[in-house]
Amino acid sequence: MALIRQRRQLNLRLPLPESSECRPCFSVPLPPTATVTAAVTNNSSFGAISAADLEKLQVLGHGNSGTVYKVNHKRTSDIYALKLVHGHSNDPTVRRQLFREMEILRRTDSPNVVRCHAIFEKPSGDIGILMEYMDSGTLETMLKAQGTFSEPNLAHVARQVLNGLNYLHTNKIIHRDIKPANVLVNSNMEVKIADFGVSKILCLTSDACNSYVGTCAYMSPERFDPDTYGGDYNGYAGDIWSLGLTLMELYMGHFPLLPPGQKPDWATLMCAICFGEPPSLPEGVSEEFRSFMECCLQKESEKRWTAAQLLTHPFVSIDPSISIS
Repeated sequence: MALIRQRRQLNLRLPLPESSECRPCFSVPLPPTATVTAAVTNNSSFGAISAADLEKLQVLGHGNSGTVYKVNHKRTSDIYALKLVHGHSNDPTVRRQLFREMEILRRTDSPNVVRCHAIFEKPSGDIGILMEYMDSGTLETMLKAQGTFSEPNLAHVARQVLNGLNYLHTNKIIHRDIKPANVLVNSNMEVKIADFGVSKILCLTSDACNSYVGTCAYMSPERFDPDTYGGDYNGYAGDIWSLGLTLMELYMGHFPLLPPGQKPDWATLMCAICFGEPPSLPEGVSEEFRSFMECCLQKESEKRWTAAQLLTHPFVSIDPSISIS
């Protein structure tokens, strides 16, 4: 708990600890800046795509380490999303997150995880990650633009995110930052998990995954206090808690652990997650939805359902009668 008291702000991407526990468990080393080119190459299975083939159309978003652009392939006219990470950054946290994300994107092949088409370095030193373009943005932007989600639409979102999480967890990958801003949507109602900068690949069944990374608002109780809420915590249950908060936020229209309009701070949030009751839905929701949320938002991690179990829940079988809106 001493670590918690040292933090003052909410909703910040927290720095990775310098301990070896948070370094990638895969074979790609963390090279010095001067040798980054050797480790960043096009994946031959994606086909040869270079930065010169791409034309920037518009900015889709900014992050701490770079910018995401909507781009056009000059020869094929295909549209992609290009994440450019600034090559001049010597921040070891940024570089560690970058190589982690690159390795996970290379490994994954799921219809509910954003697809990577190429990874390359530009002459400027910027590193480019070329991904599929999702034309409806994120769940966060949809919530702001179009308002709250109906239960059938939430069931559709939940089913697809759970399919993605089940794939990741089966392959020993923990996302650690599930939230509305990290789930992408396109106009034909496909939903895909994105942004693997603070994710982790578990190399051994005994690996712990209680590192203090991600967006604190969506962290599960055991991320703050593993002794009280962790049990045999391995990290997967934290993704389920974050999914529960995400779905409840989409239904209620505001962050569910605090009253609407309240400006959160670190202490308020930590107390709400660790000492408050799990957030509850208002009257009038279906029993299936209420039961599903209770399965996601158990404070003790070992009591939460897994992604595979949640895919059998009656709520996710609800067929959306209309498109996400």
